[in-house]
Amino acid sequence: MDDVAAPGREGTPLPGHEARCGALLEETLEKLRTSAVMIDDDGLVVATNSAAQSLLGRKASELLGQDFHDLLHRDRYGHPVPRTRCRIRKALLTGDTRHGDADWFACGDGTLVELSWLVTPYASGAGVTGASGALVMLYEPEQPEIDPGDAEHSAPLTELDRLALLAETTTQLTSTLDVDVALHRLAALTVPRLADWAVFDLLTERDEVRRVLVMEHRDGVLAGRDDLQGPMPPVPAESLMPLSRALRGAASSIAGPSTYQGPPDSGIAVEQQRLFNVTGMHSAAIAPIRGLRDVLGALTLGRSRRPEAFVPGDLPLLEDLTRRAGLALDNARLYQRQRKVAETMQRHLLPQVPVVPGLEMTARYVPAPDASSVGGDWYDAFPLSAPAHALSAPAHALAIGDVVGHDLEAAAGMAQVRNMLRAFAWSNPDAAPSAVVARLDEAVLHTAEVPMATMILATLTLGEDSLWRVRWTNAGHPPPLLITHDGQTRYLEEGRGMLLGTGVTMPRLDAVTVLPPRATLLLYTDGLVESPQHVIDHGLDRLRRHAASLAHRPLSSFCDSLLDQVRPSDNDDDVAVIALRTPPIP
Repeated sequence: MDDVAAPGREGTPLPGHEARCGALLEETLEKLRTSAVMIDDDGLVVATNSAAQSLLGRKASELLGQDFHDLLHRDRYGHPVPRTRCRIRKALLTGDTRHGDADWFACGDGTLVELSWLVTPYASGAGVTGASGALVMLYEPEQPEIDPGDAEHSAPLTELDRLALLAETTTQLTSTLDVDVALHRLAALTVPRLADWAVFDLLTERDEVRRVLVMEHRDGVLAGRDDLQGPMPPVPAESLMPLSRALRGAASSIAGPSTYQGPPDSGIAVEQQRLFNVTGMHSAAIAPIRGLRDVLGALTLGRSRRPEAFVPGDLPLLEDLTRRAGLALDNARLYQRQRKVAETMQRHLLPQVPVVPGLEMTARYVPAPDASSVGGDWYDAFPLSAPAHALSAPAHALAIGDVVGHDLEAAAGMAQVRNMLRAFAWSNPDAAPSAVVARLDEAVLHTAEVPMATMILATLTLGEDSLWRVRWTNAGHPPPLLITHDGQTRYLEEGRGMLLGTGVTMPRLDAVTVLPPRATLLLYTDGLVESPQHVIDHGLDRLRRHAASLAHRPLSSFCDSLLDQVRPSDNDDDVAVIALRTPPIP
């Protein structure tokens, strides 16, 4: 029976007496009309009946062997309950029979259900003394009759609740460097715990005001109000209205509809009057959000359905919350400014691809998600100087590489490597790619501040048969991928050699291939195919299959789709890609 599982290890035969006890337990649980879960003395689920599975929206396989408390027990906001505050676990430890009127439990679909419970110890079997676990029965609490005219009312926070809220706020806000994420997290922490509405007004770097987020608790969920968000009038220096004072960094205050009944003293006062009218807020607490140096904005918490108004005693908690929010926003803004500087630097370091008559060419660079947005991945494409032999066809160089690391030092090392490569290739247009890379390797070892690097250097020439040829050497880099127009793929594995910067002197090889008409040649860095969860062969196969399916796409769309579909979700490295496509047969 899949609905009910009895104690015992899967696949291990039970002695006859224990098997009979297990069958009896299974039968007994299933006969109960109440949802029942058996847990052992470690709190792990060892048996459950179909009523419990239905109530919790979880199969037996999802419950058995799981910690009952960690898997199911939540507070009313969906947050895990500390073990020290779990009355069910306390009853298990003391061996007592206890009852709870209402607690929150997580269902399989992520929703919460409020249930009453009864927990009582059970003996492990005949001849065994002492409790070895507990039977937990779950059932829907009796709902008191509610007068429809009564408004929602929640008990004030205890001191322990306040400390827990501040600790959770610190944890939630310090774990992100995204301003929008931080604001949404703070809204979820304060609504509906403290208020029915959360309104965030932020000051921009040009001292403009923008209402960036308005969240409402409605029908049990948080909902955004885009119609109340947007640009705000400037902050007047003479205004005594609560929001204007908060945005100037003054102390927090309490406001209500009556605060804005008189003639407005500013455009912000008009917007606040509109906010109170639209939301129905009868009481609001407004506090400045201060950073280390400047005022960053203000937080307004409003109550519309809760009957109790804010009182001055509520303001210290609000100020503690906004202090933590200010530090988080300061860090997030500093990080975003660094990202902007880094991205600008990266754009200037990476070149525009040249126009090569007869060829399509495009390139992409995606920064590392959790670094400074720059790194050691790079690409390059440039025409070579006129060849010494008049009969030789003009050539273009194509390169891609990866300097170890993804930070500003790696980006600086990448710039050194790229610039030296250009100089060596330009000054020796007749040299084979392997000879240029060998010279570059020696220079990197003695003059550049680069630990190690991988790269591919290729030269492109147009033959007398109107077909393009590519000659390349590979210094420890993932192999180029050649995709024909009909979706056939081949990795160009030839021409492999040691990566740069090792100090090991070994001959470097060249390889040559003819590019078919309408074919795509893809050079990429390992961030496109590597994942901590899989070997690189898995990523290479994934790239090959997706590239084949996209062979008919325009080259720009081809690259964008590859980055979207192939790059591993757990990738923490930057990615560079350069691709070219040959023309059809004339």
